[in-house]
Amino acid sequence: MPRIKGKPYVTNLLEFPDEQACLDYLELVRWPDGFTCPKYGVLDEPYYISTRPRVLVCRSCRAETSLTAGTIMHRTKMSLQVWFWAAYLVTSQTPGMSALQFKRQLGLTRYETAFQMLHKLRVAMVRPSRSKIGEGEDVGGNLQRYPVELDETYVGGQTRGKGRGVTEKVVVVGAVEVRISEKEDLVDGEYKKRRYAGRLRMRLIPNRGKVALTKFATENIKTGTTVMTDDWVGYVDLWKWFDHEVVMADGEAEGMTKAELQAEKGEQIPLIHLVFSNLKTWIQGTHHGVRPNHLQAYLNEYVFRFNRRFYPMSGFHSVLGIAMKVKGSEYEDLYGDVWEHPNSEELWDFDSY
Repeated sequence: MPRIKGKPYVTNLLEFPDEQACLDYLELVRWPDGFTCPKYGVLDEPYYISTRPRVLVCRSCRAETSLTAGTIMHRTKMSLQVWFWAAYLVTSQTPGMSALQFKRQLGLTRYETAFQMLHKLRVAMVRPSRSKIGEGEDVGGNLQRYPVELDETYVGGQTRGKGRGVTEKVVVVGAVEVRISEKEDLVDGEYKKRRYAGRLRMRLIPNRGKVALTKFATENIKTGTTVMTDDWVGYVDLWKWFDHEVVMADGEAEGMTKAELQAEKGEQIPLIHLVFSNLKTWIQGTHHGVRPNHLQAYLNEYVFRFNRRFYPMSGFHSVLGIAMKVKGSEYEDLYGDVWEHPNSEELWDFDSY
């Protein structure tokens, strides 16, 4: 099996014709330098039990280690081939998959099983040690700084029967890198280099207050980055950490209707508005709505697939790689609304201003 940076790499699922091929791959992912006994840290080739293929036995202390213990596949009775197909489908399909579609594609008998598997995979879509956006390497490996567009939006449908102006929509904040392509487009009679979206970060927040917005920005954007926002008062403190650029001053908005103002903001920071538009279309079109307590999981999935849209197989490798390092959600936690999805906002006692 070929390797990239010391890790196994495959180009398609035909390389996993049986359960043993899946086991070999997961072992390479979990112990790229060779099996290490979790009990005493001894590096040695393990014993394998023919009747229990997922269990590895240390030659030194005879301690048994389950290959899937402590991962999103902990204690699973499902075939690893099904898990591999699940990871492939959820990461490579551009519009994603609803739990009902997922159930049909994998031939599962219960909707709840598909729902839980999807949420376990979404846990593995947030790398615990991921870097902040605004700085990264280009194709040549050179360190580059990128400006970032930052904005917030409301997500949710209409609220009925609770009076005029009452809404149950939730606030989602997003930040996306602005990158410049070598390709050029003809704009207003002149050729300009094409702008495209780089890495994306999104989070569900309790309100549009400056504390919540500033906290998201400082946790997800590299200090010193040029950050472009509209003139909302919630971004007033960003200058302390970033080179803050306001794309529209208050005076420029005078005389504009609400629709004209939104259209103007969309032209000034177009990439993040395009991201929000595609997010809402995806939630409504693929999932037909999402409960607020699970929305962060869907945001994680959207961000994961967006950041790997040019390299679909890398998403498959990333999910399985992270899956071997994190624990998945349990059925009772998901349906009992006690599970905290990765990247969730920890502090909800923000000021409302």
